[in-house]
Amino acid sequence: MVQLSREQRRRLLAILSPAVELDRVCAVIDGARKPHCCVHCRAPDLYRHGRDHGLQRYRCRSCGKTFTALSGTPLARLRHRAKLLDYLGKMLDSTPVRRAADAIGVHRNTSFRWRHRFLYLSKHDRPASLNGIAEADELFLLESQKGSRCLDRPARKRGGVAGKRGITKEHDCVLVARDREGRTFDFVPGRGAVTKAQLHQHLLPVLDQDVLLVTDAHAAYRIFAKEACITHESVNLRQGKRMHGAVHVQNVNGYHRRFRQWLARFNGVASHYLPNYLGWRWALDGERIGKLDVLLRAAVGVFNAKR
Repeated sequence: MVQLSREQRRRLLAILSPAVELDRVCAVIDGARKPHCCVHCRAPDLYRHGRDHGLQRYRCRSCGKTFTALSGTPLARLRHRAKLLDYLGKMLDSTPVRRAADAIGVHRNTSFRWRHRFLYLSKHDRPASLNGIAEADELFLLESQKGSRCLDRPARKRGGVAGKRGITKEHDCVLVARDREGRTFDFVPGRGAVTKAQLHQHLLPVLDQDVLLVTDAHAAYRIFAKEACITHESVNLRQGKRMHGAVHVQNVNGYHRRFRQWLARFNGVASHYLPNYLGWRWALDGERIGKLDVLLRAAVGVFNAKR
């Protein structure tokens, strides 16, 4: 029996580990997205046609084109598949772009591109609707064009402030609605204060008809609830009335606080990518997604049936 030295064992593991990780990644993807029709022509007549970097390849008898389980998803054509689960581990830890890139051995641009490819579909993993008592409130973040080559305004210094006091068109409005069971929706309806038209567009479709909507005293919510025939209660925070009985917005405000604290580690995010970060935070909140394979399945658009 040949006895390997410590250095030989180290080299052998360095060769085998990527292959083992690649098999693990491909097994999750193939198990999550087993195609039943051609992604090109939608014909159902398929047959197996070899493998593509560990993934099962299929060929369509109707159009003759080949594809894999990743075809047509945001993860299509990504290289270094053996490192995908390692990178998802960094996302579950909310590791910034550069530190994640250094940890798994890829370029920082690759790390940034992977982050938003993973979030492109997974941010849509949301509940069907909000039920019972649902709270809604806004938070405001200073508009950012971080990473843009062409600004439509004068550049700010890092950590800059708005030109005027209060809520202005320089602030992105983030509308968060959350019921007492923890089901959450968030939207970026625009800049400045929320309007009743934006509430009709974004909030109304996710509310159950029998829901009790609890908000602050903003007039837009009162008018929206009256027009939509939704039961509505409000608390006047300016008068120091934070709650009366079960009527309060502390649940959604707690979510705002956790989101702001979590977002601070990234030193500002571009407004263009804000919906992705909202989806990322929702996935992590309360450890709703805590496993690498679940996050990988969500990244290719396969969500858990249970919410």
